[in-house]
Amino acid sequence: MDKLNEGVTNSLHQKKDGSSVKDGMDISLISIKKENMSLDFAGAFNPLYLIRNGELQIFKGDKFPIGGFVGEKLENFTNHNIKLMKGDSVYIFSDGYPDQFGGEKGKKFKYRQFQELLLSIQDKSMMEQKEILDKTIADWMGNLEQVDDILVIGVHF
Repeated sequence: MDKLNEGVTNSLHQKKDGSSVKDGMDISLISIKKENMSLDFAGAFNPLYLIRNGELQIFKGDKFPIGGFVGEKLENFTNHNIKLMKGDSVYIFSDGYPDQFGGEKGKKFKYRQFQELLLSIQDKSMMEQKEILDKTIADWMGNLEQVDDILVIGVHF
C-alpha cells in the first residue's frame, strides 16, 4: 500500500506545498497465504471484517487515503497479519453498501445494519450470500438511485 500511495502521489504530482489534485481514494488490500492460513490486510479508511464462530471482528484501516497528500510526509499504512481458522469468513468492501440511501425513510443503510446482515447470512454458501446481499440492497434502494459504487468481496476458509 505504501508503494501504491507513493506511485499515485507522484503520478498526480501531489506535494505538501500545494497540488491541483487533492483527492485520494479509499481502498482495502489483502494478500491470502493459504499454505499457512493467514492473510495480510491494509486499508485506506476501509476496514476488513472477519467473522469467526458467529462473532464479528473489525480490523480498521488507517485514517488517510491513497494519494491526496495530507501531511508533512507520506504516511505509512498499517499491515495487519491475521491468522485464519477453518470456517472463518473475511469481507472487504467499498462504502457504497452502508452509504446507500433507501428504506421507508430514505436513510443510509449504515454499517451496523450491514454488519448484522453479514452475521445473519454466515450459514449460507458464498453464492447464496451474494444473492441475499444483492436482493437486500435492491429492496433497500427501492426507486432511489444508487449513489456510489457498491462492492463486497467475501472469502470463506
